[in-house]
Amino acid sequence: MDVTKKVLIQNNYLCLPVKNGAPKRLVRCTIDYEDFREFEIELAEGEPDFWVFIDVRKFIGRQLSITIYNTENKNILDTIEHGNDIKGADNLYQEKYRPQFHYSAKRGWINDPNGLVYYKGEYHLFYQHNPYGCKWGNMHWGHAVSRDLVHWSELEDALYPDEMGTMFSGSGVVDTNNTSGLKCGTEDPIILFYTAAGGTSVQSEGRYFTQCIAYNNDRGRTWTKYQGNPVIGTITKYNRDPKVIWHEDSQQWIMALYLENQEYALFASRNLINWSEVGRYQIEGTGECPDLFELPVDGNPKNKKWVFWSANGSYLIGTFDGRNFTEEYRVITGSSIQTGYSYAAQTWNNIPKDDGRVIQIAWATIDIPDMPFNGCMTFPCELTLRTTDEGIRLFTNPVREIEKLYGHRYSWEPQMLKEDTSLFIDVDSELLDICGEFDLGSAKRIIIDIHGVQLIYDVKEQKLSCMGKCASLKPQQRKIRLRVLVDRTIIEIFGNEGIVYMPVGAITQDKNKPLEFLAEGGEAMLISLNISTINSIWI
Repeated sequence: MDVTKKVLIQNNYLCLPVKNGAPKRLVRCTIDYEDFREFEIELAEGEPDFWVFIDVRKFIGRQLSITIYNTENKNILDTIEHGNDIKGADNLYQEKYRPQFHYSAKRGWINDPNGLVYYKGEYHLFYQHNPYGCKWGNMHWGHAVSRDLVHWSELEDALYPDEMGTMFSGSGVVDTNNTSGLKCGTEDPIILFYTAAGGTSVQSEGRYFTQCIAYNNDRGRTWTKYQGNPVIGTITKYNRDPKVIWHEDSQQWIMALYLENQEYALFASRNLINWSEVGRYQIEGTGECPDLFELPVDGNPKNKKWVFWSANGSYLIGTFDGRNFTEEYRVITGSSIQTGYSYAAQTWNNIPKDDGRVIQIAWATIDIPDMPFNGCMTFPCELTLRTTDEGIRLFTNPVREIEKLYGHRYSWEPQMLKEDTSLFIDVDSELLDICGEFDLGSAKRIIIDIHGVQLIYDVKEQKLSCMGKCASLKPQQRKIRLRVLVDRTIIEIFGNEGIVYMPVGAITQDKNKPLEFLAEGGEAMLISLNISTINSIWI
């Protein structure tokens, strides 16, 4: 049977209890008889594992109707509470496994970053979000903003599932010249491009994937879906993840779109609404979530190259004239599951010219157990192109704004790491930025033990490994440089100034254990070591 309850909205939130593993219930909410939300939830009928919430502040004074479908419990809606606070959030952002300087949502599952734009002093971060549970599903676009790339404020979800599908990944642009004609007021419109994933919800059964837009005229706070959606219809059944950029040389908008079977398409538009296909590219070893951006090589503004990026971190380097991407270098990483917990990275659009950086963030594909949230973002990083012995390559490093979080800073004189004799360094913090340079000497392995998690460099194999993930790292004149960001549940490793970037999921075993540096099978020199403690972004 179906059970319905009517609620006069008088408070800020509807709070729903969740029990992991409980039967999924289909829930439909209407406001004054118009559909408001529809989602599936593992609704608890007894003691919940945690509570999720719906922000209903903008509907105060109106009548909400909630329906639970196909339940035998006629009292099941009595478990839902209506109040001014998020129930069960007394320790919000201080939970045991909450990352302290990597972004995570208040509640629910998150994955791919979406719609990254900068506008008038704010970095907008959208992301795939299931606000009703800690597993993938019910895809919304979550939304947070920051003025410094490190401190984040979570806003209300921006995009909600509808009859065209759930809200899969995409991108965002600032339409400074109002090419779309969607400007209303004094602010430049922000346009979001997303995949309406037909067939992924009860509402959208029988539909396919299409590309749609939503727009905003109040600095990113309220969103309107375009009445003429979709702007690109179905090409292949699961075509998805539109990334849109402005191409200055050809004076047009460009969209990179994933099709299927490692195939991508490029589209061009003058107005963000009408699109024409200009090319297709088959790139083996890649898939999903494309990105397209330009960078100077070795900092030379007269020598720029374009990067065609895919979800697993594989990329092409070459030239792009607005229609044709001409490949010069190809870097195929293979599965990101082997090289680190990072997926679907995207770069911010509309970064001011006087800044000039290309800044990227990714989904850290870590599982965070027994929490009312799951998943987090990697720390924002700056990308650069540099010439190496193997050709031009991408380098990844934490944005300089991380220094805003530094507490105490420590440095040490060179230290000899003698065979099988550990060097212990006690730093009173679980959150760290560790920078070290090593002369490999006669050692066979270099080991750094971080609160019980081991980072290992195998000298003969020239491989860096941690928590079962590994990456090749060639020494330079028998030396390697490592930088490690240490947070609860995630450690990010940067090798040789960022030619290797390896985030790993790691629940540290003992945050009070001293750092341990060890050379095995010979001696090595710790040439330099600098450690900064990091303050929580949530305090």
